[in-house]
Amino acid sequence: MDSMFNKDVKRFVAYRFRIGNIITGKPVFDADRLKFVEINGKEVMRVNVIGNVVEKFVQEGERKFGSLTLDDASGQIRVKVFGDDVEKIEKFEQGDTVVVIGLLRMWNNELYITPEIIKKRDPEFLLVRKYEVDLNEANWNNAAEIDGLRDKILVAVKESEKDGGIDIDKIILDLKEHPEVINREIKRLLEDGLIYEPRPGKLRYLG
Repeated sequence: MDSMFNKDVKRFVAYRFRIGNIITGKPVFDADRLKFVEINGKEVMRVNVIGNVVEKFVQEGERKFGSLTLDDASGQIRVKVFGDDVEKIEKFEQGDTVVVIGLLRMWNNELYITPEIIKKRDPEFLLVRKYEVDLNEANWNNAAEIDGLRDKILVAVKESEKDGGIDIDKIILDLKEHPEVINREIKRLLEDGLIYEPRPGKLRYLG
């Protein structure tokens, strides 16, 4: 296997993008070798993507080869494995939602991913990823937007009192905003004494 993959892969940041961002990026080459893909001003060689498996292919024999085609509603990209690495995709089937961390490669004008890690995820993570990426591209200096988010969190916690509180994960999924921003505003509400955390990940209203 490529020595760069073995020795240097960990020094590349695994950027979180939607598939559409990746396949519309600008490939930059060093001679005939893909050097990186320019995406939103970043030099990207390693990615972290989430998608639904819409197609699986495995070729047995002397030249083992396998692929998973991923779709996240913004585009499709293939995850390709060769030789003994075909084992990495054996347990996944069409319809599964998976997270893939790996290197970007290009062959015959096709951009694809050579995976390091493939793990099954709940389909809801597709929505979380969408808002993670959207937030990275947005300008969050708008104080009115932040205040509006804070109010939504407070209302969600207050309305959950009849049920004994609400999980932070549920707030993130319901409000469809970046988890980091939501957690930051939750921390501020805790510091202001408007809500409290009876146990990790659970919020209740103090008022």
